[in-house]
Amino acid sequence: MENTHKPPTWYWIISIIALIWNILGVLTYLGQAYTTDEALAALPEADQNFYNHMPAWVTAAFAIAVFGGALGCIGLLLKKKWAYFLLIISLVGVLAQATYNFFLQDYITLSGLRILMPILIIVVALFLVWFSKTSITKGWIS
Repeated sequence: MENTHKPPTWYWIISIIALIWNILGVLTYLGQAYTTDEALAALPEADQNFYNHMPAWVTAAFAIAVFGGALGCIGLLLKKKWAYFLLIISLVGVLAQATYNFFLQDYITLSGLRILMPILIIVVALFLVWFSKTSITKGWIS
């Protein structure tokens, strides 16, 4: 017998906001993946170097982070346990990309929004893993 309980209203609010957040991430990824040469040339030289020298594994980590997060949030809305697994995969992608951005790349200086946004992304990814695990424990998803 499954131990399922009706999730509170705030569960649905968080899940919807999280899905919107991750859809914005998917759109950001697609915008970066399909940036035209003209758009890239309009960026400052440091940004051009950052994007032109980004290793394929970082781009893959970005894709895994945003698509895993979006699918995980869909899982939350469907009340499925597999959401937890996908949100962990998303977190791994987030951490891999952040490792490159914070410690490995030498093209742009991380300050202001360039440091706040990656930190916020890590915090949200960690929260979603915790939230999905808590939702399983409370029987809201099965």
